[in-house]
Amino acid sequence: MLDSFLLKIRRAETPFYRRLKSIASGIRTCVLPVPRFLHPVLRVLFELQQRIRVGFLWLLTFFYIEPLFRGRCESIGKRFRVWRMPYITGHTKIYIGDDVNFFGQVDIFSGRLFDEPKLIIGNRVDLGHGTLFIVNKEIVIEDDVNVAAGVRFFDTDAHPRDTADRIADLPPRPEEVKPVRIGRYAWIGHNVFVMKGVTIGEGAVIGVNSVVVSDIPAYCVAMGNPARVVVKNVSKPVESAETQAQ
Repeated sequence: MLDSFLLKIRRAETPFYRRLKSIASGIRTCVLPVPRFLHPVLRVLFELQQRIRVGFLWLLTFFYIEPLFRGRCESIGKRFRVWRMPYITGHTKIYIGDDVNFFGQVDIFSGRLFDEPKLIIGNRVDLGHGTLFIVNKEIVIEDDVNVAAGVRFFDTDAHPRDTADRIADLPPRPEEVKPVRIGRYAWIGHNVFVMKGVTIGEGAVIGVNSVVVSDIPAYCVAMGNPARVVVKNVSKPVESAETQAQ
C-alpha cells in the first residue's frame, strides 16, 4: 500500500498528488537560512573542524597506519607519507624509496604464479587516490614519477588467453606475465590503464583515460585507446651538477 501511495506521488496522478510531490520536492531542496552576521562564526567553526579532522588523521597515520604498513613492506625510505591504509592481498614484496607520497587509497594485489612478485617504487614518487597494482612478477616505478588518481598497473591480464584454461578457471600461464616499468620523470594522467609488458620511457606523459598496451618512448606525449604518441621531444628537465655527477 505504501509503495502504491509513493508511486502515485511520483507520477503526480491528481492535483492532490501533484501538491504532495511539490511539497516533497521543496523539503528535499530546502536549506537552513543563515543570517549574514553569523558567517564569521561559521567560518571559524568550519576551519576548526577541518583542523580537528586533519589532526586526527595525522595521529591515526603516525601511530597506526604508517607503522603497520611499514611492517608489511620489505623496505621504506625516509619521509614516507600515507593517508589511508593500503589494501594488499597476496605476497608481493614491496620496496619504497625516499619522499614517497600515497595520496589516498592504494591497492596492491598478487596471485601465486611466482614466488617473489615485486613492486618497486623509487624516490620522490607521488601516487594519486585509487591507484591499483596487479603484481604477479614485477612492476617498477622509477624516481620522480607522478601518478594521478585512478591509475591501474597490470603485469598480467589476470586470466589466461586460452579459452579452455579460462573455462577451467586456471591462472594465466607464466609466459603470459610480463613486467612493467615506468621511467623516471614520467607523468601518468587520470584513469590510465598500463598493461603488461609495457615500458614507459623517461619523461613521457600519458593522457587521461588512455590504455597503454605497448612501449612509449622517452619524452613523448601519448594518449588514446590504445595509447599512441601525439607529441615527440617534449622538454627535458635541467639537472643540477650534483645530479649529473651521480
